[in-house]
Amino acid sequence: MTDMLGTVYLVGAGPGDPGLLTLRGAECLRSADVVLYDYLASPELLVGLRPDVELVCLGKHGRGRLLSQTEINDRMIREALRGRAVVRLKGGDPSIFARLNEELAALQAAAVPYEIVPGVTAAQASASHAGIPLTNRDEASCVAFVTGQESADKLSGTELDYAALAQFPGTIVFYMGVTTAPEWSRALVAHGKSPQTPVAIVRHCTLSDQQTIFTTLAEVADHLGHGKLRPPAIVIVGEVAAAPSAVNWFTLRPLFGRTVLVTRPERQIESMAAKLRQLGAGTLMQPAIEISEPRDWKPVDDAIARLADFNWLVFSSSNGVHYFLRRLLALGGDLRALGGLYLAAIGPATVEALAEYHLTADVDPESYRAEALADALAPHAVRNRFLLARASRGREVLAEMITAAGGEITQVVVYESNEVAQPSDDVLAALQAGRISWTTVTSSAIARALVGMFGEALRKTKLAAISPLTAEVLTNLGHPPAVVAESYTTDGIIIAILAAEKKYRPGKL
Repeated sequence: MTDMLGTVYLVGAGPGDPGLLTLRGAECLRSADVVLYDYLASPELLVGLRPDVELVCLGKHGRGRLLSQTEINDRMIREALRGRAVVRLKGGDPSIFARLNEELAALQAAAVPYEIVPGVTAAQASASHAGIPLTNRDEASCVAFVTGQESADKLSGTELDYAALAQFPGTIVFYMGVTTAPEWSRALVAHGKSPQTPVAIVRHCTLSDQQTIFTTLAEVADHLGHGKLRPPAIVIVGEVAAAPSAVNWFTLRPLFGRTVLVTRPERQIESMAAKLRQLGAGTLMQPAIEISEPRDWKPVDDAIARLADFNWLVFSSSNGVHYFLRRLLALGGDLRALGGLYLAAIGPATVEALAEYHLTADVDPESYRAEALADALAPHAVRNRFLLARASRGREVLAEMITAAGGEITQVVVYESNEVAQPSDDVLAALQAGRISWTTVTSSAIARALVGMFGEALRKTKLAAISPLTAEVLTNLGHPPAVVAESYTTDGIIIAILAAEKKYRPGKL
């Protein structure tokens, strides 16, 4: 055991949309040594964390064993006593119907330091994403959060007072009230609340399959009973829950109701997923290839040591830029070493990566293909020496065309690109069930990896290819794409999906 105590961070994951995690919550996740997470927390929150972080799922209803609260408490304390930073990631807000008091008591008894990081609770998220104001100066000056599942161990006299709730002069929000709706709705009416009181049921709030039902207190049980609508759902009771006259902003977004599988490498996946979520899509993340350091840095180091021997430095991807330049800096060099070189790049992402280091590409063809870059470099090829920073695999066309044009080219592998063999169980199940509307395919390597991972299950989703070359690979593998981007970028893929859904209006994404 270390002499240094770790800290437990009790972090609210929010209601489902990963974009609703607080900045402090994201900071805690990025620094965590171990994350203990609820099944209600979005799996997208676990992407892009430290490579050595330990992820522990606390169980899923209907799939395996749920850890008891005592087991969770013991694990948090044990990890903290080892000096580790522990994030206990809880759906919604930790302080609302989340057994926070039990966890705090255990941590305090063990003298373990802790911090509570609030989250967006489901009542707030359901209301805002269904277009419902929880308060209204004319009809609801207060809000009550009520559990529909009271503990069997509560002391006598502390049970819910439905007579008082029926007279409550504001909005009542029921958590975990789906299965008990017949009981609490009857109790409220029996104690004087009007059976015509408006009620809104919001299921899967903030997600692309959010469902909102407007009804009344007299009829709410009919919508929820006998498994008609399964949890999780929030029920809002009060005059504010009357059906709004305007169409809800959340469901108006162009990709609402669609789920898109994003398959880029883990460190690049979130930027594309975030844009899709802004357009209303639900996103699942399944990296199809893994990007890592080269097995042997020596060829790269040798090339860096003799940069003065080259006339051109060529990058075919943003990964190549980052791995090469980070290695240059790690060896004690700086950007002055590139002073005698011309720079060439393929595609806006590669150009943007160079810009992060305050570098500008001298050649950047309008068409984002190796052939276009080779054509642009051909007039400079004769008697010039080119250094190509590349992946461990890929087409040889760029090197071959520069050589044919009279240039001398040296290739160094600055990063490894390997296929992911085993997909996430949740992603595979969603694909097989036909719940994934679109799957993005952003390179030929990803195309091959996806077919290897999913095989025939890919026929249950529509494929969106980033370029004709990627489309050709998919077609040759027996899985022709439904759409091909006209602009060979991730934004181009999104525009192609929007066009196919007949939801694209020209403009900036």
